Amino acid sequence: MAVYTEVSFEEASALFEHLGLERLTALEGCSGGIENTNYFAHTEGPSYVLTLFERLTHQQLPYYLRLMAHLASHGVAVPKPTPDAQGEVVHTLCGKPASVVSLLAGKSELAPSAAHCAQVGAALARMHLAGRSFNMRQDNLRALPWWNETVPVVVPHLEAAQAALLQSELAYQNHVATLAGYAALPRGPIHADLFRDNVMFLPSAPDGDAPALGGFFDFYFAGNDAWVFDIAVCLNDWCVDLDSGASIAEREHAFLEAYGRVRPLEAAERKLLPAMLRAAALRFWLSRLWDWYLPREASMLKPHDPTRFERLLRQRIAHPENSL
Repeated sequence: MAVYTEVSFEEASALFEHLGLERLTALEGCSGGIENTNYFAHTEGPSYVLTLFERLTHQQLPYYLRLMAHLASHGVAVPKPTPDAQGEVVHTLCGKPASVVSLLAGKSELAPSAAHCAQVGAALARMHLAGRSFNMRQDNLRALPWWNETVPVVVPHLEAAQAALLQSELAYQNHVATLAGYAALPRGPIHADLFRDNVMFLPSAPDGDAPALGGFFDFYFAGNDAWVFDIAVCLNDWCVDLDSGASIAEREHAFLEAYGRVRPLEAAERKLLPAMLRAAALRFWLSRLWDWYLPREASMLKPHDPTRFERLLRQRIAHPENSL
């Protein structure tokens, strides 16, 4: 949520008036993330998130925004896009495609317990099931084809051992993609980026009840892909020690058990989960290397350290037995 495009209060106010929303009272730039320009937009009524898209186009955006609207209409807690009078959810601001979505209540839980992981697992399964009836399709844009294109771009910046690991893992994932079991994986819309900072939890009840999920947000890496890859992305963030990359068994078990109560995993998913955990580690190591060595200028930009996912990938290769 870096700020690449500066938006004035007057420009944002005009968009909110065009959308028939309450009068804008404050506009605050968001400092997290690295893909889009984001502002918290406060009105005399509800608060919203105003996003200007720096990479995605007007043609690509309907998939993401209409997926969010579809999930919201099926009871999944996600931000709801605001349409204009013609029903369009993609707007234009400062010459860029833009959206205005509702601001979820709560805050992110950056030190999750097993109970938090269970809530996320169950909600992710509900999201996958609700997405089955979504009538638009777009491939995951950060999947294997993107990895094959991007590895040669970042390899010249790496030390020899890192380059060898990156290239060997890419070869392994190309092999996995040829397997019959991979082709059999159940698929549909996935979030593809459901990290701790993309989930909101409501304040804990004073009686010590389980944490209540406020919702998922930041769907702008979503696409059609294997559901087990989405699970792997979550396990690689919610259920590991971030410093070492080591699995935390209690959290992993809680997540998978809660997910499975809503949508039981198929045999092919269980068999390929270790490979998908490696794939998810590769995907985020690669994207962070790309942003680290080939950054774009942005106010408030804070690129993420790529070595976290290098450590994680090494752990997933060394300890595949920890994956179920």
